[in-house]
Amino acid sequence: MAEVISVRFRGGSKNYYFDPKGLQVEPDTYVVVETAQGIEYARCVEGNHEVPDQSVVQPLRGVARIATDNDHKAAAYNRKREQEAFAICEKKIAAHHLEMKLVSVECGFEGNKIIFFFTAEGRVDFRELVRDLASVFRARIELRQIGVRDEAKMLGGIGICGRPLCCSQFLDEFIPVSIKMAKTQNLSLNPTKISGTCGRLMCCLKYEQAAYEEASKRMPKAESFVDTPDGVGNVSSVDLLQDRVQVRLDSAPESPRRYQSGEIRVLRNGKGSREGIEIPAERPRRITPEPQEELPLSRFSRRPSAAPKGAIPVPSVLAPDKPEEPERRSRSRRRPKGKDKPKAAPQRSPQAQQRAPKPQKAPADPPSIGPAWLNRAEKLPVRPAADTTAEKKAAADRAARQQPSGENREGKRRHRSRRPKGKSGAES
Repeated sequence: MAEVISVRFRGGSKNYYFDPKGLQVEPDTYVVVETAQGIEYARCVEGNHEVPDQSVVQPLRGVARIATDNDHKAAAYNRKREQEAFAICEKKIAAHHLEMKLVSVECGFEGNKIIFFFTAEGRVDFRELVRDLASVFRARIELRQIGVRDEAKMLGGIGICGRPLCCSQFLDEFIPVSIKMAKTQNLSLNPTKISGTCGRLMCCLKYEQAAYEEASKRMPKAESFVDTPDGVGNVSSVDLLQDRVQVRLDSAPESPRRYQSGEIRVLRNGKGSREGIEIPAERPRRITPEPQEELPLSRFSRRPSAAPKGAIPVPSVLAPDKPEEPERRSRSRRRPKGKDKPKAAPQRSPQAQQRAPKPQKAPADPPSIGPAWLNRAEKLPVRPAADTTAEKKAAADRAARQQPSGENREGKRRHRSRRPKGKSGAES
């Protein structure tokens, strides 16, 4: 294992390993490192860490020092010098009538080297241009011809997806992309739709290529001869993402049907004749989708939410509305007998009133605390023993005074609520 730090140079997205040489470097700290081109100014993206020896390119160069204030000032001065060099170089290119496009300028940290990046369709003779630039800047001049993909990486921009270009954000190297990838992914072969800002095929075609290749291995090709639950036919199209195929049946070629990959049996993969192909008598089974399990109710969905104001209640279609009869019955059962409206008792003779003691009133129910189901036992009426004795004596008196005639009974029932029983008995 080797202890290294990861640094990144200006305008690049690739990390390079350097030997810290005993220094503790924190991330986002600028350092001065030794490179093959000389001393360079870079930013640390990952502090001291260990990596396997196989991942380190020997010889491993080290860190000269952590950047000081003078190093920061020198880097800022080089940025201003690059802007001046860019303007002067454009004028020199126009004076020499060269067919080239200047892209970027980089000035070395020590100021003794200036690199000019340009693009061109072909080879350019820039020897006279180099002499003029060297006489102006008094430094080593280097001109590098780059491609359009490198140009897009340096300049940056926004892709058709609406995000910054991948090459300028995180791609360390350019990925080789071919038109075969677009065909495998069933994309449009229109160059304007599959090309990036640089004019080349988009790098993102490579991201999902492995998944498409794996799916294409288990899926039949177009025009394949297959057997389905509805009969045999040819595959007209393949959907790799949804794992479905569209089959044009021999019995109904005008209306193609869709099947899952597990519902078909490939008899011939690809184009060809049907001669010599045996069709099995047993057809593939149709796959029925499994019912989805209902998710358990959360603590927020146990009670139905209150309906908004102005909402129209929708009646239930599954079950008709019924009156709440069971609930009313339960309420009548729970109602204590002491709270019922007392019936008019018949007047008694003074002797019976003296003999019969006055019935005691039932104690009032205590106020209920909490829900009703907690106070069910408390609401049950309790009658004292004296009440039962008084009722028995009163019933015996009424039976003795009662007359045997049925007419008087009917009269008593008819006028029960208007006049007491004692008066009707006296009149009779």
